[in-house]
This record gives sequence, C-alpha cells and structure tokens, in this order.
Amino acid sequence: MLYLILGLLLWSGAHLMRRLAPSLRTALGEVPGKAVIAVLLVLSIWLMSKGYGMADGAVFWGRSPALVGINNLLMLVSVYMFAASGMKTALARRMRHPMLGAVKVWALAHLLVNGDVPSFILFGGLLAWAVVQMILINKAVPDWTPPEPAPKSKEVMALVGTVVVFAVIAGIHMWLGYPVFG
Repeated sequence: MLYLILGLLLWSGAHLMRRLAPSLRTALGEVPGKAVIAVLLVLSIWLMSKGYGMADGAVFWGRSPALVGINNLLMLVSVYMFAASGMKTALARRMRHPMLGAVKVWALAHLLVNGDVPSFILFGGLLAWAVVQMILINKAVPDWTPPEPAPKSKEVMALVGTVVVFAVIAGIHMWLGYPVFG
C-alpha cells in the first residue's frame, strides 16, 4: 500500500506544484522543469500501478453486471471528455475543465465497480486531486474564455477516437487480467 500512497502523493505534488509552489516550479526552468515533472509523473504512475497490484484490503462490494455496465458507459463518457479537451469540440466550449472532468468521471466509474480499500485510495485519491486542481485553477484564473468553435470533422474524429481508445483500454485491462465486460 506504501507504493500506492507514495505514487498518489507524487502525482498530486507534481501536478499541484505550479499552483501551490510557483517559485519552486519557476526555479526549475521551462524546459528542464517540464522534464523533471515528466519524470516525476512517470515514476508516480509506476508507483501507483505497482502499489495497486500489490495492495490488499477489505472488500466492501464486488463487481455486478449492473455496475460493470455503468462503469463502461461512464468510461466512454470519460474517454470522450478527454478527446474533447484536446480537439476543442462543442463539449470543450461548454466545459472549462473537460480533461479534469474526465479524470473525475473515470475515478467515479472505477470506484463504483471496485469496492475495496486499495481502489478507494487510488481512485478516490485521484478524484480528490482532480477536484482540488479544478478549484485551484478557477481561483488563480477566474475568467475563462471558451475556445473557438472547431470544424464538425473534429466532433466526428473525437467520437471515432473515443471508441478506438476505449477498445484499446479494454484490451489492455483484459490482458492484465481485469475483466471489462463482466
């Protein structure tokens, strides 16, 4: 469980550094700072993955067909929100933080289907991080200007990309031994 918690703290710290310790982030420099943050994030993902795989804890509920179905629908929404943020689709023009919103939906989906303590720590922790990140961004930059409208082709690309990425994610989960469809 220690790796899981360390990974979560490292992930949160690396992302929150810009808002909570701007002078430290500035001192790292533009390009070297990005490299340092990237290394910290890769390490945090490794720690969270390793820690989650090793963690053991109480189970409060298990998987059910209904929860798996809800999880999969929420995951499609989450992947679309992530795609929408990068492609500046209609959703990205209505929602200030589609990428962080995607993390929140992703975390909620995984909490619904995984009722064990390691999942509460990992997915609950990432959900809390996304909420805090949104609050800090909104406080630092209260005014928001939506992006310019994107061509309709971007909407279609985001939808097609969502299905492809969801299929890849499902394949990786099944390869790792986590049944996605029941």
